[in-house]
Amino acid sequence: MNIIPNISPKLFSFSAVVVGYLLIDDLTANEQNALGNWLMLTAQVLCTNAFYKQVQQERSGNNMNNISSEQSIKLLKKMVDALNKEIEELKSDIGS
Repeated sequence: MNIIPNISPKLFSFSAVVVGYLLIDDLTANEQNALGNWLMLTAQVLCTNAFYKQVQQERSGNNMNNISSEQSIKLLKKMVDALNKEIEELKSDIGS
């Protein structure tokens, strides 16, 4: 599937800005919030999947570069922090 256009990174990023501004007028604040959260979650799933594919490729290409326990713990702590941040943002969104 080839949905990513072959354009410059700046133009690709600018297209997201344009789409965002176009959606602002047609959606209520709650709809904007719901759609924004949905898009962020979708983006996080894509980023997580892509990153893990890179990890798998790296491991299969060079088994000498295994992630140490210390690196694993740091990575897990970052993940927990990110999840806690998302939870706090959701709580504040629900409270407002």
